Amino acid sequence: MTAPSVLIISPATAAANNGNWHTAARWAQMLQPDCEVAIAQDWDGTPYDVLLALHARRSAPAIARWAQAHGAQHDAPGLAVVLTGTDLYRDIQTDAQAQASLLLARSLVVLQECGPDALPAALRSKARVIFQSAASHAPLPKPPTPLRVVMVGHLRDEKAPQTLWEAARLLRGHGGITIDHIGGALDAALGEQARACMAQCPQYHWRGAMAHGGTLRAIAQAHVLVHTSRMEGGAHAILEAVCSSTPVLASRIPGNVGMLGADYGGYFALDDAPALAQLLLRCRDERARPEGLYALLQRQCAARAPLFAPQAESAAVQALVRGLLPAPPARR
Repeated sequence: MTAPSVLIISPATAAANNGNWHTAARWAQMLQPDCEVAIAQDWDGTPYDVLLALHARRSAPAIARWAQAHGAQHDAPGLAVVLTGTDLYRDIQTDAQAQASLLLARSLVVLQECGPDALPAALRSKARVIFQSAASHAPLPKPPTPLRVVMVGHLRDEKAPQTLWEAARLLRGHGGITIDHIGGALDAALGEQARACMAQCPQYHWRGAMAHGGTLRAIAQAHVLVHTSRMEGGAHAILEAVCSSTPVLASRIPGNVGMLGADYGGYFALDDAPALAQLLLRCRDERARPEGLYALLQRQCAARAPLFAPQAESAAVQALVRGLLPAPPARR
Protein backbone atom coordinates (compact mmCIF):
# COMPACT_ATOMS: atom_id res chain seq x y z
CA MET A 1 0.00 0.00 0.00
CA THR A 2 1.36 3.44 -0.90
CA ALA A 3 2.18 5.66 2.06
CA PRO A 4 0.04 8.82 2.36
CA SER A 5 1.73 11.96 1.06
CA VAL A 6 1.80 15.08 3.23
CA LEU A 7 3.00 18.58 2.37
CA ILE A 8 3.76 20.96 5.23
CA ILE A 9 3.68 24.62 4.25
CA SER A 10 6.01 26.71 6.41
CA PRO A 11 6.49 30.40 5.56
CA ALA A 12 9.79 30.21 7.47
CA THR A 13 12.86 28.31 6.33
CA ALA A 14 15.53 26.60 8.40
CA ALA A 15 17.62 29.78 8.21
CA ALA A 16 14.95 31.68 10.15
CA ASN A 17 15.40 29.34 13.15
CA ASN A 18 11.96 30.30 14.48
CA GLY A 19 8.94 28.51 15.92
CA ASN A 20 7.19 27.90 12.59
CA TRP A 21 10.22 26.18 11.13
CA HIS A 22 10.83 24.03 14.21
CA THR A 23 7.19 22.92 14.18
CA ALA A 24 7.34 21.97 10.50
CA ALA A 25 10.60 20.06 10.87
CA ARG A 26 9.45 18.22 14.00
CA TRP A 27 6.08 17.25 12.51
CA ALA A 28 7.77 15.97 9.36
CA GLN A 29 9.98 13.74 11.47
CA MET A 30 7.00 12.48 13.48
CA LEU A 31 5.05 11.59 10.33
CA GLN A 32 7.83 10.08 8.23
CA PRO A 33 7.62 6.55 9.60
CA ASP A 34 4.16 6.23 8.01
CA CYS A 35 3.94 9.06 5.45
CA GLU A 36 5.91 10.61 2.65
CA VAL A 37 6.47 14.17 3.87
CA ALA A 38 7.79 17.31 2.23
CA ILE A 39 8.20 20.87 3.56
CA ALA A 40 7.83 23.89 1.28
CA GLN A 41 7.02 27.59 1.48
CA ASP A 42 4.26 27.26 -1.11
CA TRP A 43 2.22 24.62 -2.97
CA ASP A 44 2.98 24.25 -6.67
CA GLY A 45 0.04 22.00 -7.51
CA THR A 46 1.87 18.68 -7.08
CA PRO A 47 -0.68 16.14 -5.78
CA TYR A 48 -0.60 15.33 -2.07
CA ASP A 49 -3.11 13.59 0.15
CA VAL A 50 -2.83 16.14 2.97
CA LEU A 51 -1.77 19.78 3.23
CA LEU A 52 -0.76 21.12 6.66
CA ALA A 53 -0.39 24.88 6.34
CA LEU A 54 1.31 26.85 9.10
CA HIS A 55 0.00 30.41 9.38
CA ALA A 56 -3.47 31.36 8.11
CA ARG A 57 -2.37 34.69 6.60
CA ARG A 58 1.11 34.01 5.29
CA SER A 59 0.14 30.63 3.80
CA ALA A 60 -3.18 31.95 2.46
CA PRO A 61 -2.25 31.68 -1.26
CA ALA A 62 -1.36 28.00 -0.95
CA ILE A 63 -4.49 27.36 1.11
CA ALA A 64 -6.70 29.07 -1.48
CA ARG A 65 -5.14 27.17 -4.40
CA TRP A 66 -5.56 23.85 -2.60
CA ALA A 67 -9.24 24.53 -1.94
CA GLN A 68 -9.79 25.64 -5.54
CA ALA A 69 -8.07 22.52 -6.86
CA HIS A 70 -10.45 20.42 -4.76
CA GLY A 71 -13.53 22.43 -5.78
CA ALA A 72 -14.21 23.48 -2.20
CA GLN A 73 -15.46 26.81 -0.87
CA HIS A 74 -15.14 25.61 2.72
CA ASP A 75 -13.80 22.58 4.62
CA ALA A 76 -11.48 21.56 1.78
CA PRO A 77 -10.53 17.85 1.81
CA GLY A 78 -7.18 17.06 3.36
CA LEU A 79 -6.52 20.63 4.52
CA ALA A 80 -5.51 21.68 8.03
CA VAL A 81 -4.39 25.18 8.99
CA VAL A 82 -2.12 25.59 12.01
CA LEU A 83 -2.75 28.95 13.68
CA THR A 84 0.06 31.11 15.03
CA GLY A 85 -0.22 33.82 17.66
CA THR A 86 -0.42 36.59 15.09
CA ASP A 87 -3.19 34.62 13.36
CA LEU A 88 -5.27 34.13 16.49
CA TYR A 89 -4.77 37.45 18.19
CA ARG A 90 -4.49 39.86 15.25
CA ASP A 91 -4.92 38.69 11.66
CA ILE A 92 -8.18 36.75 11.82
CA GLN A 93 -9.88 39.86 13.22
CA THR A 94 -8.90 42.10 10.31
CA ASP A 95 -7.28 40.25 7.40
CA ALA A 96 -9.60 38.87 4.70
CA GLN A 97 -7.11 36.24 3.54
CA ALA A 98 -6.62 34.91 7.07
CA GLN A 99 -10.38 34.81 7.57
CA ALA A 100 -10.80 32.89 4.30
CA SER A 101 -8.19 30.36 5.43
CA LEU A 102 -10.31 29.55 8.48
CA LEU A 103 -13.32 28.78 6.31
CA LEU A 104 -11.36 26.74 3.77
CA ALA A 105 -9.67 24.47 6.32
CA ARG A 106 -11.17 21.10 7.15
CA SER A 107 -9.37 21.27 10.52
CA LEU A 108 -7.95 24.18 12.52
CA VAL A 109 -5.01 23.43 14.80
CA VAL A 110 -4.17 25.61 17.80
CA LEU A 111 -1.07 25.09 19.90
CA GLN A 112 -2.35 25.90 23.38
CA GLU A 113 -5.60 25.36 25.23
CA CYS A 114 -6.88 28.97 25.09
CA GLY A 115 -6.58 29.03 21.28
CA PRO A 116 -10.14 27.92 20.42
CA ASP A 117 -11.57 30.85 22.38
CA ALA A 118 -10.04 33.27 19.85
CA LEU A 119 -11.88 31.68 16.91
CA PRO A 120 -15.33 32.72 15.68
CA ALA A 121 -17.87 30.66 17.60
CA ALA A 122 -19.17 29.03 14.41
CA LEU A 123 -15.71 27.61 13.62
CA ARG A 124 -14.64 26.32 17.04
CA SER A 125 -15.92 22.84 16.26
CA LYS A 126 -13.13 22.56 13.66
CA ALA A 127 -10.44 23.30 16.24
CA ARG A 128 -8.15 20.82 17.94
CA VAL A 129 -5.37 21.54 20.41
CA ILE A 130 -1.95 20.03 19.72
CA PHE A 131 0.68 21.03 22.24
CA GLN A 132 4.15 21.23 20.77
CA SER A 133 6.85 19.25 22.49
CA ALA A 134 10.45 19.06 23.60
CA ALA A 135 12.41 16.18 25.00
CA SER A 136 12.78 16.26 28.76
CA HIS A 137 16.32 16.86 29.96
CA ALA A 138 18.02 16.02 33.21
CA PRO A 139 18.25 19.31 35.12
CA LEU A 140 21.63 20.98 34.69
CA PRO A 141 23.43 22.27 37.78
CA LYS A 142 22.40 25.80 38.69
CA PRO A 143 24.75 27.71 41.03
CA PRO A 144 23.31 29.17 44.25
CA THR A 145 24.01 32.73 43.08
CA PRO A 146 23.45 34.81 41.10
CA LEU A 147 19.91 34.16 39.91
CA ARG A 148 20.38 33.40 36.21
CA VAL A 149 17.60 34.80 34.05
CA VAL A 150 17.20 34.11 30.32
CA MET A 151 14.80 35.50 27.73
CA VAL A 152 14.57 33.85 24.30
CA GLY A 153 13.00 35.48 21.27
CA HIS A 154 14.04 37.49 18.27
CA LEU A 155 13.79 41.24 18.81
CA ARG A 156 10.45 42.28 17.33
CA ASP A 157 7.45 44.17 18.61
CA GLU A 158 5.31 41.09 19.29
CA LYS A 159 7.88 39.86 21.83
CA ALA A 160 7.73 43.16 23.79
CA PRO A 161 11.43 43.18 24.71
CA GLN A 162 11.08 46.70 26.10
CA THR A 163 9.49 45.14 29.20
CA LEU A 164 12.67 43.19 29.92
CA TRP A 165 14.86 46.24 29.35
CA GLU A 166 12.77 48.38 31.69
CA ALA A 167 12.87 45.64 34.33
CA ALA A 168 16.66 45.42 33.96
CA ARG A 169 16.94 49.15 34.58
CA LEU A 170 14.74 48.85 37.67
CA LEU A 171 17.05 46.13 38.98
CA ARG A 172 20.27 48.13 38.52
CA GLY A 173 20.57 48.81 42.25
CA HIS A 174 20.02 45.16 43.18
CA GLY A 175 22.69 42.48 43.11
CA GLY A 176 22.42 38.74 42.64
CA ILE A 177 20.63 38.71 39.25
CA THR A 178 22.09 38.30 35.75
CA ILE A 179 20.00 38.48 32.58
CA ASP A 180 20.88 36.87 29.24
CA HIS A 181 18.75 37.83 26.23
CA ILE A 182 18.94 35.53 23.19
CA GLY A 183 17.54 36.52 19.80
CA GLY A 184 18.46 38.28 16.60
CA ALA A 185 17.50 41.89 15.90
CA LEU A 186 14.69 41.54 13.36
CA ASP A 187 14.09 45.25 14.01
CA ALA A 188 17.31 47.30 13.85
CA ALA A 189 15.89 49.93 16.22
CA LEU A 190 15.25 47.26 18.85
CA GLY A 191 18.81 46.06 18.43
CA GLU A 192 20.01 49.56 19.26
CA GLN A 193 17.79 49.59 22.33
CA ALA A 194 19.27 46.27 23.46
CA ARG A 195 22.79 47.68 23.13
CA ALA A 196 21.75 50.77 25.09
CA CYS A 197 20.39 48.59 27.87
CA MET A 198 23.68 46.66 28.01
CA ALA A 199 25.58 49.93 28.34
CA GLN A 200 23.33 51.08 31.18
CA CYS A 201 22.82 47.76 33.00
CA PRO A 202 25.92 45.62 33.68
CA GLN A 203 23.78 42.62 34.66
CA TYR A 204 22.00 42.54 31.24
CA HIS A 205 23.64 40.81 28.28
CA TRP A 206 22.16 40.65 24.78
CA ARG A 207 23.63 37.52 23.20
CA GLY A 208 22.10 37.91 19.73
CA ALA A 209 20.91 34.93 17.69
CA MET A 210 22.13 31.50 18.80
CA ALA A 211 21.86 28.00 17.36
CA HIS A 212 19.06 25.90 18.82
CA GLY A 213 21.39 23.66 20.81
CA GLY A 214 23.09 26.60 22.47
CA THR A 215 19.74 28.17 23.26
CA LEU A 216 18.53 24.97 24.92
CA ARG A 217 21.65 24.83 27.07
CA ALA A 218 21.17 28.45 28.11
CA ILE A 219 17.57 27.73 29.10
CA ALA A 220 18.55 24.61 31.05
CA GLN A 221 21.34 26.45 32.89
CA ALA A 222 19.08 29.36 33.85
CA HIS A 223 17.08 29.57 37.06
CA VAL A 224 14.21 31.43 35.35
CA LEU A 225 12.96 32.00 31.80
CA VAL A 226 11.24 35.36 31.19
CA HIS A 227 8.64 35.62 28.42
CA THR A 228 7.23 39.11 27.85
CA SER A 229 5.25 38.61 24.61
CA ARG A 230 2.20 40.58 23.48
CA MET A 231 0.81 37.64 21.47
CA GLU A 232 1.73 33.97 21.20
CA GLY A 233 0.30 30.91 19.54
CA GLY A 234 2.21 28.53 21.81
CA ALA A 235 5.75 29.56 22.62
CA HIS A 236 8.57 27.05 22.09
CA ALA A 237 10.67 28.87 24.68
CA ILE A 238 8.07 28.20 27.38
CA LEU A 239 7.74 24.48 26.72
CA GLU A 240 11.52 24.09 26.37
CA ALA A 241 11.95 25.75 29.77
CA VAL A 242 9.29 23.57 31.38
CA CYS A 243 10.91 20.44 29.93
CA SER A 244 14.31 21.62 31.22
CA SER A 245 13.05 22.16 34.80
CA THR A 246 13.43 25.94 34.44
CA PRO A 247 10.45 27.90 35.83
CA VAL A 248 8.85 30.65 33.75
CA LEU A 249 7.78 34.23 34.39
CA ALA A 250 5.37 35.23 31.62
CA SER A 251 3.04 38.02 30.54
CA ARG A 252 -0.57 37.18 31.28
CA ILE A 253 -1.83 36.81 27.70
CA PRO A 254 -4.03 33.99 26.36
CA GLY A 255 -1.20 32.28 24.51
CA ASN A 256 0.88 32.01 27.68
CA VAL A 257 -2.04 31.10 29.94
CA GLY A 258 -2.93 28.35 27.45
CA MET A 259 0.55 26.89 27.96
CA LEU A 260 1.01 27.29 31.71
CA GLY A 261 -2.54 27.12 33.06
CA ALA A 262 -4.93 29.68 34.50
CA ASP A 263 -3.73 29.24 38.10
CA TYR A 264 0.00 29.58 37.35
CA GLY A 265 1.81 31.79 39.86
CA GLY A 266 4.39 33.38 37.59
CA TYR A 267 2.36 35.86 35.55
CA PHE A 268 2.75 39.62 35.30
CA ALA A 269 0.47 42.01 33.41
CA LEU A 270 1.47 42.76 29.83
CA ASP A 271 4.08 45.58 29.67
CA ASP A 272 4.28 45.72 33.49
CA ALA A 273 8.05 45.91 34.01
CA PRO A 274 7.82 46.81 37.74
CA ALA A 275 5.79 43.65 38.36
CA LEU A 276 8.34 41.56 36.43
CA ALA A 277 11.18 43.11 38.43
CA GLN A 278 9.40 42.29 41.69
CA LEU A 279 8.86 38.67 40.62
CA LEU A 280 12.56 38.36 39.77
CA LEU A 281 13.50 39.72 43.19
CA ARG A 282 11.15 37.23 44.85
CA CYS A 283 12.68 34.38 42.87
CA ARG A 284 16.14 35.55 43.96
CA ASP A 285 15.17 35.91 47.61
CA GLU A 286 12.89 32.85 47.94
CA ARG A 287 14.75 30.32 45.82
CA ALA A 288 15.85 28.26 48.83
CA ARG A 289 12.46 28.35 50.57
CA PRO A 290 10.35 25.19 50.12
CA GLU A 291 7.16 27.26 50.42
CA GLY A 292 8.37 30.26 48.44
CA LEU A 293 7.39 31.47 44.99
CA TYR A 294 10.26 29.74 43.21
CA ALA A 295 9.37 26.32 44.61
CA LEU A 296 5.71 26.89 43.67
CA LEU A 297 6.66 27.67 40.07
CA GLN A 298 8.86 24.57 39.94
CA ARG A 299 5.96 22.38 41.07
CA GLN A 300 3.49 23.99 38.68
CA CYS A 301 5.85 23.64 35.70
CA ALA A 302 6.54 20.00 36.56
CA ALA A 303 2.78 19.34 36.56
CA ARG A 304 2.46 20.83 33.03
CA ALA A 305 5.47 19.03 31.58
CA PRO A 306 3.57 15.87 30.44
CA LEU A 307 1.50 18.05 28.08
CA PHE A 308 4.70 18.80 26.14
CA ALA A 309 5.97 15.22 25.82
CA PRO A 310 7.08 14.22 22.28
CA GLN A 311 4.97 11.06 22.43
CA ALA A 312 1.83 13.10 23.06
CA GLU A 313 2.53 15.51 20.21
CA SER A 314 3.45 12.70 17.81
CA ALA A 315 0.23 10.81 18.54
CA ALA A 316 -1.83 13.99 18.06
CA VAL A 317 -0.16 14.89 14.74
CA GLN A 318 -0.58 11.37 13.39
CA ALA A 319 -4.26 11.40 14.44
CA LEU A 320 -4.71 14.75 12.67
CA VAL A 321 -3.37 13.36 9.40
CA ARG A 322 -5.41 10.15 9.67
CA GLY A 323 -8.54 12.25 10.11
CA LEU A 324 -7.73 14.27 6.99
CA LEU A 325 -7.12 11.28 4.70
CA PRO A 326 -9.98 10.25 2.40
CA ALA A 327 -11.96 7.28 3.59
CA PRO A 328 -10.95 4.03 1.89
CA PRO A 329 -13.44 2.72 -0.68
CA ALA A 330 -16.03 0.35 0.72
CA ARG A 331 -15.44 -3.31 -0.02
CA ARG A 332 -17.95 -5.02 -2.26
